[in-house]
Amino acid sequence: MKKRTLKLIVSALVVAMVGSVMVGCGSSSGNAAKDNKSADSAQTSGTISISGSTALQPLMDQTVEKFKEKNPNIEVSSQGGGSGTGLTQVLDGTVDIGDSDVFAEEKIDAAKAKELVDHKVVAEGFGVVVSKSLGINNLTSAQIRDIFSGKVTNWKDVGGPNKEILIIHRTAGSGTRATFEKTILGGDKSLENDSLGITQDSNGAVLSAMKQNDGAVSYLGLAYMLTKEAQDTLSLIKIDGVSSDKANICDGSYKFWSWGHMYTKGEAKDAVKSFIDFVTSSDNSASVESQAFISASEMKVK
Repeated sequence: MKKRTLKLIVSALVVAMVGSVMVGCGSSSGNAAKDNKSADSAQTSGTISISGSTALQPLMDQTVEKFKEKNPNIEVSSQGGGSGTGLTQVLDGTVDIGDSDVFAEEKIDAAKAKELVDHKVVAEGFGVVVSKSLGINNLTSAQIRDIFSGKVTNWKDVGGPNKEILIIHRTAGSGTRATFEKTILGGDKSLENDSLGITQDSNGAVLSAMKQNDGAVSYLGLAYMLTKEAQDTLSLIKIDGVSSDKANICDGSYKFWSWGHMYTKGEAKDAVKSFIDFVTSSDNSASVESQAFISASEMKVK
């Protein structure tokens, strides 16, 4: 009887000891899980600053809001200023990301451009726009060159009414302007005569000025033509008989388009990399499409 009692006591002590060890392991595992959670939180926190292309701004605005919903610990600020500004600021470290409608080496010193890493996130279309009241739906590239150079100064000379043409330019640092000069003016910058008309510093400002001048002509990102007000007031003209439809941009038959670039100084890391990855992710595809941009995978021309 005494032996049996002794066995029971020993068994109870063993069970107690094993239980104590298991509790200790459980506590250690719990702490490890907390540590991992803290590490994950640290990885998804930070700040991101973006500047540059106003053509890309509508996409950036919508993308930032969606990104913040999924990454509440990351602060993101985005502003325009033009492609030249974005490239300059990312190069000097003022911002983390510089948005541009053109390749960096086309805007800044080639040696400096090599310090930047290019992330081509979307294709973006642009359009030449005129007032609907003019009744003009198509212009040839030659006619557009004649208008912007000042050779043609009245709409009657290109099939419109007897009305003086007002040219609305973009500033020299604009990526939209650089794309216009490259694709429509054949690379001849002198064909855009800044001594004529007026100059605006953003796509949005061009749109506002166009609405107030029914004899005006300019160019802007297609994302700015999505509102009913813009569509009721302005016409996106065909260029050489080709419309700015998505299919025509994808196959290259419509030539007034460019890549939308997001540049970083060195490789993108941490929060910045997360944001750039998110721009092209399936979670953001609706924003890309709704703002009239085109994912790189849909482009048939490179």
